Amino acid sequence: MKNVQKIDLGLTGYDELFMNDAERKENKLPRIYDVPISEIDDFPDHPFKVKVDEDMDQLVQSIKERGIITPVTLRPKEDGRYEIVSGHRRKKACELAGLDTVKAEVREMTRDEAIILMVESNLQRSTILPSEKAFSYKMRLEAMNRQGQRNDLTSGPVVPKFSRDALGDKAEESGRQVSRYIRLTELIPELLQLVDDSRIAFRPAVELSYLKKEEQAALLEEISYTDATPSLAQAIKMKKFSQEGKLSQEVIESIMSEEKPNQKEKISIKYEEARRYIPASVPFNKTGDYIMKALEYYHRYQERQKDRGEAR
Repeated sequence: MKNVQKIDLGLTGYDELFMNDAERKENKLPRIYDVPISEIDDFPDHPFKVKVDEDMDQLVQSIKERGIITPVTLRPKEDGRYEIVSGHRRKKACELAGLDTVKAEVREMTRDEAIILMVESNLQRSTILPSEKAFSYKMRLEAMNRQGQRNDLTSGPVVPKFSRDALGDKAEESGRQVSRYIRLTELIPELLQLVDDSRIAFRPAVELSYLKKEEQAALLEEISYTDATPSLAQAIKMKKFSQEGKLSQEVIESIMSEEKPNQKEKISIKYEEARRYIPASVPFNKTGDYIMKALEYYHRYQERQKDRGEAR
């Protein structure tokens, strides 16, 4: 296949979507092919998760009704198959919709060009998990480095402007924040999953990434046992002990046993469920007072019942 236009990191333009092959050729745009899904392989180490959720269901329904609007982007492989660069969710939706082929732009590009395009296109998503940002930023940084650019994002707090522009601008991140995300790739998978699940906050997770793997495993065991996660102050303390070679299981237990203001015992009540038992005349800001008075009344009722039982 002849080389197509030099790689363009932008998404397919609206007008381009409805051009026929002749118009695309005249405008020097890649031709759209109907490629068998069975001949398409996923991008190696693709960091973005493809979830079969409500959003996917809506995409599948849209494809069933209107077909795929934005073509996926493929890269030809030496064995004659194709590698998907952009459009993993669309490809999956086509599979779920029962289609045998997917509309695609096929572009000749190097591995590093493909990585950069893959990251750029996926950063357009409305929701991106911390782990997805972490590994995609790392993959793109490595690709840039192989293309001869400097690689000093993880060496310290000072980040060169070109790195900030290249990795952070589209996501409105600072270079320092990009560095923090890349640090998350040093977490063991189980801890990183807790970050994705919002159980471990981002900044504590960055500090925990400096712990040795065996120390992280010990911390994970303690988190499972206590059903509590470290605060930023606790994470910083563990990092310091680790750097000094003193972070044992006992030290982790001691640090995790410290009371955290943001993790004191709490009771969670769904307002929608509680509202069924609260008069409409009680305003929202008085709901807590009403519940406390109701609990006091119920407690007195139980005490009276107890006294009657003992008197019999």
